[in-house]
Amino acid sequence: MGVVYVVGAGVEGQEGFSARALTLVRQAQVLYGAQRLLDLFSELSAEKVVIKDHDDLSAVVRVHEGVTVVLTSGDPLFFSIGRSLLRNLPKDKLEFVPNVSSVQFAFARIKEPWDDAVFISTEGRSMADIIDRVVANNKAAILTDAIHTPAAIATELMQRGRDGYTAYLCEDLGTEQERIVQTSIQKLPDVAAAELNVLILIKRYDGDVRGTQRVFGLSDDAFVALKKQMTGEEVRVVALAKLQLRRDMTLWDIGAGSGSVSIEADYLLPEGRIYAIERNDEYLELLRRNMNTFQTRNVRAVQGEAPVCLEDIPDPDRVFIGGSGGNLWEILAAVDGRLAPEGRVVITATTLDTLVASTDYFENSGYRVEVSTLNVARTNSDTDYKVFEARNPVYIIMATKAFE
Repeated sequence: MGVVYVVGAGVEGQEGFSARALTLVRQAQVLYGAQRLLDLFSELSAEKVVIKDHDDLSAVVRVHEGVTVVLTSGDPLFFSIGRSLLRNLPKDKLEFVPNVSSVQFAFARIKEPWDDAVFISTEGRSMADIIDRVVANNKAAILTDAIHTPAAIATELMQRGRDGYTAYLCEDLGTEQERIVQTSIQKLPDVAAAELNVLILIKRYDGDVRGTQRVFGLSDDAFVALKKQMTGEEVRVVALAKLQLRRDMTLWDIGAGSGSVSIEADYLLPEGRIYAIERNDEYLELLRRNMNTFQTRNVRAVQGEAPVCLEDIPDPDRVFIGGSGGNLWEILAAVDGRLAPEGRVVITATTLDTLVASTDYFENSGYRVEVSTLNVARTNSDTDYKVFEARNPVYIIMATKAFE
């Protein structure tokens, strides 16, 4: 039995093949590949078998006595046919001859190093998973498809408040139609993209290094916010301590306002998921601006009114409620139906009405409840004398769900 040679094609026709690759192709008795790759060798007398997308390779590719070649694009083991062949043929019957991949070629075209990039194929992935990987890295190369287009990816990034990237749309590489478009995430949805493209996204800091300073206990002044719509730093730190977050948990931040709690939690949940839920358009814009400033990795902005908008997001391990919009009882009922056993809810309240309503609900539902009162006073640097200015007391309600 012979060996199947899996030969990567370059992006410049036959000129992109190495001498060894061309020799193997010309010796082949059977030549497999996409039609456009077989057309490069139309003059050869080898038997040619077209491989189409989503073909069952176990039913198509065979090991023959003579030289057998499978043509593919770039590196056969980089988001390509190599993985499928390894599942269907013994390793000792395969030999791989790689070429420059489209991603390597794209980085060469834009003159950027690529050893620190993450590579993402959209095939078989959800948009949420794609964006999760993009925002967790400073540099990403994405092999897009007809559904997960550059425009769709840019739109999702903007919805998450993560538009701080320079985008390079690299189309039809190595052909006469080759085009490289450098643009922003905001403008990318207006750019018509060719079917064959690589999208490269490089995080932009614009001289603001706050996003790289991963510290806990951020100053209130670090956030763009309306004063009444932000959980103050002392309250925020205590509330997060009461939540007892672990690195891979799912957190709901209901009534997120400026997003200060979600942004702080992002530091504590490096492998977690945070859903910052806000109904007010003005606050939501500030939330997204703060997410972009601090380059949050795991925070998603969710626009909508709780509890209705909670139906489409994963079940929580922890819930923080900073605002309920008058729907506290309905929100708590929805949370109770979704929260994991031993999960925690933390509520910050400035009124006795919220304190009484929440503790009544939790106690009647079998939760273990603890209430703390936080009285904060700060000095004012704008006065001649160092005197303390007291803030309104804040009640911090912590409730732990019992096992069924």
